[in-house]
Amino acid sequence: MIIQSLTVGPIQANCFILGDEQTKEAVVIDPGDEARRVLSALQKQALTLKYIINTHGHFDHVGANKALKDLTGAPILIHQGDAPMLSGLSGSARMWGMQAEDSPPDQLVQDGDRIVFGQITLEVIHTPGHSPGGISLYTPKVVFVGDTLFAGSIGRTDFPGGDYDLLISGVRKRLFVLGDDVQVFPGHGPDTTIGYEKKYNPFFS
Repeated sequence: MIIQSLTVGPIQANCFILGDEQTKEAVVIDPGDEARRVLSALQKQALTLKYIINTHGHFDHVGANKALKDLTGAPILIHQGDAPMLSGLSGSARMWGMQAEDSPPDQLVQDGDRIVFGQITLEVIHTPGHSPGGISLYTPKVVFVGDTLFAGSIGRTDFPGGDYDLLISGVRKRLFVLGDDVQVFPGHGPDTTIGYEKKYNPFFS
């Protein structure tokens, strides 16, 4: 399995390329900016993009959706709870002094769905709290959590649709059960593990 992390855009969001070494099919998770840089990274590894997947709809994670789709033809997937955000990106980005193009989704996902590419299957785990439609994406030993969980912290819950109690409960009940050795790739900052966050994250101690 190929995992490549790119830190993109002025807010320094993590964009992930996940590829199957045998079939060379791949997904891009949270292309927040710099679509051509993401495409270049795919091309360097001879990967064919099958899906663009958003863990949530905030502009710093989806700002390059349209550009990357235009370059590759790959469909955009997001949870139905955050789908409306993709039609209001220009306004939300402008509030932060930035720009983003609207990118209506091609496919809505929900809890329990499985996204298959090559020989890799990602399970969709609905983890709201940072946003109503926040999801985590799990394949054995690895989980991509968006802005739900960070190394030593959690995502903000003071945005519209945020819910602190829901986020805390979701991490405890849906992520911490995956296993201590599971590697966690968050939407900002360094990766971590489930075991480390269970033991040291101050929001769960």
